[in-house]
Amino acid sequence: MPRIHVMSVFVDDQQKALEFYTDTLGFMPKNDVPAGAFRWLTVVGADEPDGVELLLEPDEHPAAKAFKAALMEDGIPAASFAVDDLDATYEELTAKGVRFTQEPTPMGPGLKTAVLDDTCGNLIMLSSMA
Repeated sequence: MPRIHVMSVFVDDQQKALEFYTDTLGFMPKNDVPAGAFRWLTVVGADEPDGVELLLEPDEHPAAKAFKAALMEDGIPAASFAVDDLDATYEELTAKGVRFTQEPTPMGPGLKTAVLDDTCGNLIMLSSMA
């Protein structure tokens, strides 16, 4: 059976994205391989070094730029990450200067979500089961 190995999020600046996803969100660098003008640059969850990798993919293709812009304009997150305690994570990230477009909001029985701006052209949903 197939399994998820790498998922990507289009970013406008790979280095800036790496710093945000590691220094601010707490992911760990996994791969950083030169690939022409760009890099094969992935991060993983700090507690899952062999888990699914998130590729910080350059948005250089015109379709990628249009896709990102449309999602941002419509307020649609490009990715979703789970956290154990959304309220605590929201407070921690807000203290670090992260801009949220949606504060923690109940979305159904036991589910709460918030949406942040990753500073690289994407909205990212955080969710937790209450």
